[in-house]
Order: sequence, then C-alpha cells, then structure tokens
Amino acid sequence: MESESPIETKKGKSRTPKKAKESILKQKSPAEFFAENKNIAGFDNPGKCLYTTVRELVENALDSAESISELPVVDITIPNGCCREEIVKSKFNSMIGLVDRERVDEELYDDYETAKAREKRLAKEARALEMQAKNAALGKKVKEHVVPKSVKGRGEASFYRVTCKDNGRGMPHDDIPNMFGRDDLFNIHFNTCLHARYAVLSGTKYGLKQTRGKFGLGAKMALIWSKMSTGLPIEISSSMKGENYISFCRLDIDIHRNIPHIHLHEKRDNNDRWHGAEIQVVIEGNWTTYRSKILHYMRQMAVITPKNVTIKFARRTDVMPPVPVETKHHPSSVDILLIKRLIAETSKQTLLQFLQHEFVNIGKSLAERLIGEMGPEFSPKMAVKSLTDQQIVRIHQLFRQAKFDDPSGDCLSPAGEYNLRLGIIKELHPDMVATYSGSAQIFEGHPFIVEAGVSVGGKDVKQGLNIFRFANRIPLLFEQGGDVVTRTALKRITWNNYKINQTQDKIGVFVSIVSTKVPFKGTGKEYIGDDISEIASAVKSAIQQCCIQLKLKILKKMQAREQQERKRNLSKYIPDATNAVYDVLKEMAKLHASKKKRYEEGDADILQKVSDQLITEEALKEKLTQHVEKVDYEMALEYATQSGESEEPREDIYLESLDAKSNFFDFHGPIFVFRLFL
Repeated sequence: MESESPIETKKGKSRTPKKAKESILKQKSPAEFFAENKNIAGFDNPGKCLYTTVRELVENALDSAESISELPVVDITIPNGCCREEIVKSKFNSMIGLVDRERVDEELYDDYETAKAREKRLAKEARALEMQAKNAALGKKVKEHVVPKSVKGRGEASFYRVTCKDNGRGMPHDDIPNMFGRDDLFNIHFNTCLHARYAVLSGTKYGLKQTRGKFGLGAKMALIWSKMSTGLPIEISSSMKGENYISFCRLDIDIHRNIPHIHLHEKRDNNDRWHGAEIQVVIEGNWTTYRSKILHYMRQMAVITPKNVTIKFARRTDVMPPVPVETKHHPSSVDILLIKRLIAETSKQTLLQFLQHEFVNIGKSLAERLIGEMGPEFSPKMAVKSLTDQQIVRIHQLFRQAKFDDPSGDCLSPAGEYNLRLGIIKELHPDMVATYSGSAQIFEGHPFIVEAGVSVGGKDVKQGLNIFRFANRIPLLFEQGGDVVTRTALKRITWNNYKINQTQDKIGVFVSIVSTKVPFKGTGKEYIGDDISEIASAVKSAIQQCCIQLKLKILKKMQAREQQERKRNLSKYIPDATNAVYDVLKEMAKLHASKKKRYEEGDADILQKVSDQLITEEALKEKLTQHVEKVDYEMALEYATQSGESEEPREDIYLESLDAKSNFFDFHGPIFVFRLFL
C-alpha cells in the first residue's frame, strides 16, 4: 500500500519544488572592491572626495620629498575652486566630446517645477517683499532681500581639475603604469620609490614605522573616483634626480581586471633638471561645502610640517526575520563604471530590454521615454553592446536627473518589532518599552529601513541614555560618539516633552538600520555618519514615535497615581466631615421637634429620620464614602476624555437581545444608554 504524500495538491495541480539557485563563485579585484566601497578610504560624497583627494596627494608628496631629505615644496592647485568657476556639465561635456542636448520632456526631470509649486514660491517671495516694505515704513531695520538660489538637481554636478606637484623622489619611467593601475604586492621594490603605494594594497605604509595616512591607497583612489565620476584619465609627470627627461603618462584603470589602461606614455625634455612628480586629475566635487575643510587642513599642515605649500544567551524567539533577497540597481544609484559593467554582463540585446531588465522601477513606457530623451542617436532597438563611452555618459547624466519611483524595501530583512521588543524585554527587563518599525526610504537610490525601541527602567541599566546601535542586524560597539543614532538621541530629541527625564530616568535607546548599502564611516564599519539627512531624519522620527507611545503609558501611570492620591485625600476627611454634618443634623432635628423652627416637608422627613435613629452617623459615613468614589470616577473619566485616553477606565457595556418588534439596540453603561437604530 502506498503511503500518502504529506503535501496535498490543490485542485489536482502538481506542486514541483523549485530548484535551489546554484551558487556562483565570483571574484572582485581590489580596485573593484574599493570602487564599490569608496567610503572606506574617505570618498563618501563629492565634497569629501575633493577634500580626500587633496589630502592624499599632499601627504604622498610630503612623504616623497622627505624620503630623500628634501624640504618639501608642494604646489596644490584647484583653479576652478579658487576662482569659483566650476566645470559645469556643459563644459565637462565639451571636454569629453559629448554634445549637449536640449530637454524635450520637461516633466521627466527631477528639478521640474509644477505650476502649483511655482505659484506657491512666488506667493512666498511676494509676502517677504511686502513684510520688508512694512518694516521699512515703520523705520525698522530691514534685511536685504536675498533671492533664493536655485537648487542644483542631481544631474547638475561640478567638476574640478586638481593638480599636485612636488620636489620628491619621482618615479621610474617604466613603473608608472603599474604604480597607478595594477595590484601586485610583490612586483615593486618599495624602497625604490615612495610613490609605489599608488598600487592598490601595496605601499610603504604597512611596515612598523611612523607614516602619514593609514591605507596606502594614495592617489589610486583619486584615479578610481575620477573613473567613476567623469571617466577621464589621470595625467602623471615624473622625473628622478639626475635624469634629463620627464616621464609623461596619461592613463586610467580597468577596474574589473585591475590593470592600467595607457593612453599615452612618453619621455619629454627636462631642461630645468626638475625632480619629483606632478599629478593632475579631474573629479566631481563640491568646493562650496568643503572649502573651509580644505583650507583648515592646509593651515594645520603648515604648522606641523616644514614645507612650502601653495595652496552565552538563551534564544528569545523562534520567529525568524525574512531572508534578504538580491535586487537590481536603482537608476539613481549607478555610476558610469557600473553601467559599463552591466552592459558587459547583460544577456539582453537591445537598449530597451537592457533598461527594462537591469534596473528596478523602469517599465517599458518609462524606458521608451528615457530613450526618446537621450537623443536621435539612441533608439529602442539599438544594440546595447554598441554604446560608446559618450553615450554611456549621456545615459548616466539622464539617470541622475530623471524622476524614478523609490525602490521598495522588499529586498531588506529588518529584525521586526516583535523580535526587537522581545530582545529588549529579555535583556533589560524594563518597566516600559515601545517599539516602532518605519517604512522603507531611500538615500542615493538605496532602500533602507529604520527600526527603533525606547525603554524606561530595568535592571543593570545606568541612569541617563543607554544607546544600542545595529546595522544590518549586527551590533555596533565602537566609535559611538559620531554615530547618527547617538547624536540624534543626545541633541535632537527633547525628552522632557515626552515626560521622560534624560538625566535621572534609565533610558534605553535601540536603533537598527538595514539597507542594501549601509553608509559606514571608516574601515572598521563601526558607526554611521551624521551627514546623510535621509537617515538622520528617519532615525529621529522612529525614536519620536517610540517616545509618543511611552508618553501615553506614562500619562496613564500618572493619572492612576493622581487618582489614588486624590481618593486618599478625600477619604482622609470623611470621618471628620461625617461627624460635623451629623451634629448639625441632630441640632436641626431638635429645633424642628421643639417647633422653634419649621422646615420644608422633604427636609422635615430627613430630620425626623435622624430623630428616630433611622439615619445614623455610620450610615452617613457610608453614603459619603460612596459619593467620594463616584466623584473620583467622574473626575478620572473627564481627565481621560480631555487627554485623549479612551482606554482607561473601562466599564462593561451590555447588549439587549434584538426584539422582533424593535429596530434598534440599546447599549447600557453605568452612566449612559446609547441607542443604535438599524
């Protein structure tokens, strides 16, 4: 006899188990790794990239000069930054041979202003001018009206040509390409040239000695960032002591193979007998935001450096969080290199298919609109493998400017409120706890979810704020001071507004951030910076939602405590009040009996009951106690109604059976009857 299958089929349809996806072993070159994790080397955003590039070039130049006992002479030039003449998109396009194209579909772009938004902005400016005129008429000091600057869209990037020249050791002619574009830990004699550190993961900084910097990446990261943001090559001029020629090399790097791509490598005359290295790179940056940082770095470097610088636990739950799934790239998060890699790896033939299947949130209609906006040289059926470098740059620029739906958080795996709450209760045993899980949000095209929990009280918890941080469900234990969670809890939450004392109460703050790309700071991946407004805002909102929940619970406890105190105060005076009232009633009864004073019929009946001992002092005390109970209940109900507390206190409500003759229900409570007609 055949045994029955444990899995029952539905409506005769067979259920065949899905085959597990085969794991494919993939390799990444060091250059590709650092390109995808550029924040490890301090290349977090365009402004920071400009600052870090300058710093790396300067420190490498100083090391190179000091290695041959030369007083460093370093020229660092950012002409477009110092003159405040940025290389805007149109100038950059001309540099790479890309023809500018006028917009056709205005509504497709991220910086498109609707008629309603324009009307609102103009009305606000008109009100400001009107207020300025009134203040001027009243003789008040009037601030000069500042016309608001137009905010740059994501596609309106600024580019800078950074040049650093030193009087250091220089580099051998034949080694320059490998120093900048190859990862080979053993192909270079480090003592030969200080600039050897330009090869990824190779350099002089790994020995036990005092050196500037830490990673040994040097200008290699500037080259990688240039490749990612502009696609332009880097230019190196170098000459060693005693040489009568200058080695000139223009190259970029093959990120995936980690080998140099040489555009030009030649020897030129060295009539001035100069020795050292000159490196020139064009990168995307933000001089306005990081100008003060760069200048401050230079001033501090000038103080310290003799140089001339031109400028065991039990399981708490059996509920597993969902498994994170692989997702595609969001168009707004890709760079030029990534687009090229996707084109090289895609199995799709046409540009339309490529856009539809290699990116999230691009359907057929949107893909056709995007292709139409790219220009006449693009068509839906064109071979995606035939795209030129200029055309890829055009696609990248449009991706940065166009509007796209936000990516969903379906690919993420947060811990969940249930697990978070159980974990807090198990470890801290708090008096109160509140948790909150936010919806998916995005930064730089990457989805993220913030979950938070706030507890009050508990064992082994010190007074004040106790902060617990998690990223992709891994605890972060170090470098807490600069973390976005710490700074938000300390500076952006007004705890007193939620009836919580920040210094005296035992407060636990738990924040978990999950994302396809957690923007860690530093190489240790131990804290998340406070400079990403989307994450900072989400963290603040999540903590506030927990605080609002706790405030309701705290108000309930305060209400119950006040109710008990009020009842205790009233009950304390019941014996004295009863004795005084009963003495007055007895005196009134005597006057009424002696006919010295007559009272109304109702009052006379009460006085007669007092004379006949039908109303005693004990009976009066009992009635007064019942009255206190009733008054206390009504006051608590009124307080709860005014403060929005509809849950406490509760009373039973009784439903009468529906009579065939009636078409309504009566809801009977202790102080009301509510009739509901059907």
